[in-house]
Amino acid sequence: MSAEEAAKKPEEETTPADEEETAKEEESTAHFEPVVKLEEVDTRSGEEDEEVLHCVRSKLFIFGETLLDKGTGNKTWRERGIGNCRILQHKEHQRVRVLMRQEKTMKVICNFALDPRIKLAPNAGSDRSWVWSAFDFSGGDLEETVFALRFADSDVAKAFQDKFVEGQAIMEKLLAGEDSAEGAVEADEAAAALEGLKTSDDDKKEE
Repeated sequence: MSAEEAAKKPEEETTPADEEETAKEEESTAHFEPVVKLEEVDTRSGEEDEEVLHCVRSKLFIFGETLLDKGTGNKTWRERGIGNCRILQHKEHQRVRVLMRQEKTMKVICNFALDPRIKLAPNAGSDRSWVWSAFDFSGGDLEETVFALRFADSDVAKAFQDKFVEGQAIMEKLLAGEDSAEGAVEADEAAAALEGLKTSDDDKKEE
């Protein structure tokens, strides 16, 4: 190396390690308070107060008009979603319902009380699919809907049917008890009303 080249050589060379150390030193340590503070909100679905009597993954279909066919009367089967179909019983009032959420979005796609009058029927003769009609509340309003639920095999479908019928039996007893309780209250009210309707002759007899 010549003397001239040696003279042109910089006194210190910057290495990648030096650059990284400099970048660390230049990092901002400023702290900014958020403009809006978001507090944690305890969201309740209502399912916390219910016991799961049965849960099975299945595919749900509904029979009805599409948006394009609205008002035409042209009804077809269409898929509503895949997820866990659950039969739930409330821990306090013991009522039973069927609830199903779409497994990816968790959107409610089926929600109805397990009315004892609902009849499960095989779908087109299949032993792994059931069809029934119920008043569905998944959209926020009661709407009579025809459902079809397809399972992995016939054994899974049979197990669902058994639990479905068991749930209906629970609901039937609850509804019968409510009717008799209402009847007893009405009888007591009628007796109290008759007690207050005393005639003057009755008052004289008591004297």
